[in-house]
Amino acid sequence: MNVTELLHRLQAEQDDATAHVDSLQRQIDDLAAALARARTHLAELQTARTVVEDIARPEAEPQTAATPDSYQRLLTVFNDRPGQSFRARELHELLELPTDEASVNVTRNRLGRLVRQGTLIQPRRGLYQKRT
Repeated sequence: MNVTELLHRLQAEQDDATAHVDSLQRQIDDLAAALARARTHLAELQTARTVVEDIARPEAEPQTAATPDSYQRLLTVFNDRPGQSFRARELHELLELPTDEASVNVTRNRLGRLVRQGTLIQPRRGLYQKRT
């Protein structure tokens, strides 16, 4: 092999290596851009979660809305007094819960769900009773 052929082969390999480096650099640039977009999306999700957690924080809601066993406590009152009807405010007094309007409205909503599920009935407007 003479020097001219050697120089042509070296030039060809150098051209291939340059093309490969350029290709890899484009891939790195594309991945860096995708990573930046993913990090931005993650930050937005974290911000949204923080906002929702702040809104849903128990201190921000009436006391009755934050307790996980609220439905069970309500049903216990009905189970302990079969056949008896209650108003939402009466249930709050029995359970020693706050009787402010917001808290009682949360309980009214829960009682409405229990009616729709078939666990309770409403013999009259505002009265709730265990289904027999």
